[in-house]
Amino acid sequence: MAKKSHPRRGSLQFWPRVKAKRIYAGIANWPKSNNVKLLGFAGYKAGMTHVFIKDNSNATTKGEIISVPVTVLECPPLKVLSIRFYKEDTNKGKQVIGEIFNKKLDKEVKRKLLPGKKDNEPADFDMIRVVVYTQPKHIGLKKTPEVFEIAIGGSKQDSLNYAKGLIDKDIKLNEVFTEGQYIDAHFVTKGKGFQGTVKRYGVPIRQHKSEKTKRGIGTLGPWHPKHVLFTVPQSGKMGNHQRMDYNKWLMKIGNKPEEINPAGGFLHYGKVEKDYILVKGSVGGGRSRLIIMTEPMRPTRKPMPAEISYISQASKQ
Repeated sequence: MAKKSHPRRGSLQFWPRVKAKRIYAGIANWPKSNNVKLLGFAGYKAGMTHVFIKDNSNATTKGEIISVPVTVLECPPLKVLSIRFYKEDTNKGKQVIGEIFNKKLDKEVKRKLLPGKKDNEPADFDMIRVVVYTQPKHIGLKKTPEVFEIAIGGSKQDSLNYAKGLIDKDIKLNEVFTEGQYIDAHFVTKGKGFQGTVKRYGVPIRQHKSEKTKRGIGTLGPWHPKHVLFTVPQSGKMGNHQRMDYNKWLMKIGNKPEEINPAGGFLHYGKVEKDYILVKGSVGGGRSRLIIMTEPMRPTRKPMPAEISYISQASKQ
């Protein structure tokens, strides 16, 4: 008979369980790359569907046609807001020492800039980041453009020259990612409101004759010390957390929305109108939420093209 295992409920991997600072992710650490290109892109979550692919793995279904769930992300072009220069300080960490601004900004994003900012290109810097903004107006979303940073691979001077060439240009998805590669997805999960310990931590429901409550924990802890530890599962706010999924398979980059649009469009989103990608499995967050994708931080597999034979146009509700 198998040995029963009862690990403690509530992983400390996601602690503290705090509310995200904004509705889309902020990325502090970026993977290293020698290729002179942007190391990330972003797309809006449209919904889910499924595709039929040929299984090229070493599973028991090798060589057969299998069904795989996929998430559809619509990816309108990005535009550069500014080029930001950083200097590494041993005591304070990365410090912004200069910035070059785009002189031709869309009216929707000008409110994000403080008035009176001037260009400042320092002679000595340690790294640069490109500050970009999304263009939801191109896909019919009534949203304010989101502004975030993206790192650039390569040496300092090469990355600077590349960044200057991106100013006043539309950055498209196929300039950053290729089909079949693996990416990391950064997102903010759905907010669930105030929840109990069963839903929030997965503690087991107690038997019907238990004292006081069924959907709760048995004890808050020992009498001594007279203190409730932070590791004890308790009720509270759940969801709206920033999370990250490693090594998601980018199965397809498409530019023909009619291939995936269900009749009437995706539920609570509408029809996909621009470039899109299909990512294997689910991605956190609600419909129309911005998902930031980056080069893999912990690459474990080699890029592998997906042999897709059928894409369902009946969206998952």
